Amino acid sequence: MQNSPKKEFRNDEALLDIQDRPTFFHWLILSIQHLFTMFGATVLVPLLIGINPSIALFSSGVGTLTYILCTKAKIPAYLGSSFAFVTTMQALMKADGYPAVAQGAISAGLVYVVVSLVISRFGSNWVDRVLPPVVVGPIIIVIGLSLATTAASDAMLNNNHYDLKYFAVAIFTLLITIIFNLYLKGFPSMIPVLLGIICGYLLAVMVGIVDLQSVAAAKWFSLPAFDVMFVNYHFKWYPAAIIGMAPIAFVTMTEHMGHIMVLNKLTKRNFFKDPGLHRTLFGDGLSSVIAGFVGGPPTTSYGENIGVLAMTKVHSVWVLGGAALFAIIFSFVGKISALIHSIPTPVIGGISFLLFGMIASNGLRILVDNHVNYELKRNLVITSVILVIGIGGAYLQLGHFQLTSIALATVFGIILNLILPQKARSEK
Repeated sequence: MQNSPKKEFRNDEALLDIQDRPTFFHWLILSIQHLFTMFGATVLVPLLIGINPSIALFSSGVGTLTYILCTKAKIPAYLGSSFAFVTTMQALMKADGYPAVAQGAISAGLVYVVVSLVISRFGSNWVDRVLPPVVVGPIIIVIGLSLATTAASDAMLNNNHYDLKYFAVAIFTLLITIIFNLYLKGFPSMIPVLLGIICGYLLAVMVGIVDLQSVAAAKWFSLPAFDVMFVNYHFKWYPAAIIGMAPIAFVTMTEHMGHIMVLNKLTKRNFFKDPGLHRTLFGDGLSSVIAGFVGGPPTTSYGENIGVLAMTKVHSVWVLGGAALFAIIFSFVGKISALIHSIPTPVIGGISFLLFGMIASNGLRILVDNHVNYELKRNLVITSVILVIGIGGAYLQLGHFQLTSIALATVFGIILNLILPQKARSEK
């Protein structure tokens, strides 16, 4: 492997650091691992709202490369379809069709761009005050554990009914991935997720829960039906789309910053300062704008891929960029897209048990490493409120605008941290 020169900020615990470039064969396999990890969620969003999944795959790849470019190739992240907008997009599709969804996606992306320009002008020093470890740690725990029910549903449910075969495949996938992660050495130790998915898939084929007919029927080359703005449609304003989706961008920004916090911890960097929060928000927003113009849903950074980074200790931006290139290529190759799409939910669920747990564990590490003092009542209160609201699934619904549990927990955590005294009267 070709390693970059050592720098003062280099993370020597990583097997491959951010600027390290693997050999071609290793790069190929590591990138495919990230592709498999994000594929299920990225194509599920368009399926839920009635958009061509190949377009979502294409826009996620282009969006990720755009993000890497905007952040000067300093942040290893993958951007896939965002679930935060699903409910609103479903309503818009029924009322006005995809042109309305496209305008909503573009408007949400532009909110990111505007906020990034404001931060570029006035700075982001407020981040350390607003988001100290006692707030950041629990938020990251919530990001991981709030996905636990999704992992469990994927692992056990077949058409909303408990299926023992599904659960057996999920547990096998989980256990074999853990074994690969703990006992493999050399290059195979970097791809335990990919190996786990392959083994889980083979078992799923043997027990008959994989639809191979869709793979056989798929064409080798298939051009995605791009719904290009201003080309496929006569321009028309959809105020309901803009009003419905633009405010949700402020919600997804909190999740965006949560993911940056996790990446800060994993890579031993401070991405809020270098390349800067304004660049990360600008890249994320521009990705959604591009997605809206080609016919895809808004995008966001993916916790699943962050989980892979945590498990494998491979933080190379080359690997994430490779996954984005494969996503673009595979969006035109029908059989490969169908093969990846045929990976059954229990395989994804088994992997998710581990990946989502890795995210939550990094939240615990932040609390431990920063010696957060739980003898102080304020710290107990802040952590308790964040965990219960976030994991409990509480949300705020105002018309089409929804404040998700993660966002609501973040808002409460920030407010409590700013207003509660450092010590209660009984502690002085």
